[in-house]
Amino acid sequence: MKIHLGSKIPIKNWCKDIEDSAWEQVKNLANHPCAFHHIAVMPDAHRGYGMPIGGVMAFNNAVCPNAVGVDIGCGMVAVQTDALAKDITQDMIREILAQVKRDVPVGFNHHKTPATWQGFDNAPDVPIVQQEYESARRQLGTLGGGNHFIELQAGDDGHIWLMIHSGSRNLGYKIAKEYNNKAMKLCEMWHSKLPPGNGEDSLAFLPIGSREAKAYIKAMNYALAFAKENRKRIMNAFKSAVCTKLRCAFEDEINIHHNFAALENHFGKNVWVHRKGATQAYTGHLGIIPGSMGTSSYIVRGKGNPDSFMSCSHGAGRNSGRAEFSRTHTVVECNADMKGIVFDGWGKNRKGQPDLSEAPKAYKNIDAVIEAQQDLVDVVCKLRPLGVVKA
Repeated sequence: MKIHLGSKIPIKNWCKDIEDSAWEQVKNLANHPCAFHHIAVMPDAHRGYGMPIGGVMAFNNAVCPNAVGVDIGCGMVAVQTDALAKDITQDMIREILAQVKRDVPVGFNHHKTPATWQGFDNAPDVPIVQQEYESARRQLGTLGGGNHFIELQAGDDGHIWLMIHSGSRNLGYKIAKEYNNKAMKLCEMWHSKLPPGNGEDSLAFLPIGSREAKAYIKAMNYALAFAKENRKRIMNAFKSAVCTKLRCAFEDEINIHHNFAALENHFGKNVWVHRKGATQAYTGHLGIIPGSMGTSSYIVRGKGNPDSFMSCSHGAGRNSGRAEFSRTHTVVECNADMKGIVFDGWGKNRKGQPDLSEAPKAYKNIDAVIEAQQDLVDVVCKLRPLGVVKA
């Protein structure tokens, strides 16, 4: 970790190869009027909207919708089985994943029948939440697209693991957009001295205690609960598919967020910690750091390092833009990186060309990312992908 001075508050940086545009965003965070103590940059950091993915920032008495992100509650769930990796074949993997794809809608697909969930009965009386109520009922238990995935993996403990990456679907997106717009209008009205950026790159904030902040926090927490339940339901379908081919039992699930804000105590003060593409890593806290669809993932245990606001990376982090990567790489090259892993191949972009944006080389080296945060987490188990479902 390196400490950078010269801004309003210091920057503590674990990322060795952060892009220039993302570093400019980090400096903007460090000059934000609400920022507290220091900014922490995780080793998977790369450019995002307003705030880099892989950034951790504490705010005094304020919340910033864009520092949480548009996929509120995006996160991971993983579970170890008692089945042994040596006993599964590629044919079994294909059949398990085929069943998953029949049971779990991916991409823009939703369930045809609205879901029931106790959370729907307790939805907060926030207009944007109520507006998305019926849509959310059909999205609960769906994967989504982009970098969301369902993976069957082999652990270095010899066991088969199941892992899922998904979030709050369109519900979180709509909440994020609604309250970023409100924050921009309010900060303009107050003549707040914000860092550069507007629209989707805005770092506008909502003061704690304001009507808008109270509503955003209610809506955000609801989206977090939705995202956690979403992952749980996908995992239930995944477990059922696995049990059609293997007799196995399952350990307790690890189900965590990496896009959220929470009131926590750090450096003697209660502050709103924003983790955008970052995971809690309190002492003893189990976490999940996935690689790409063709590389290893890790189960980790937090060390409670105060310099990172007790956080760690949420994954490998992109090292190339989506369109740029597809332009500069070939299907043959990307297929070679997926050798031995069951997957459906590459989709098409809007121009009808191969979409290679989720290929392994589009991401940073996950082993180097783990190496860079030895002071943040201990590795519990290393996982190797056997098969993957993506949109």
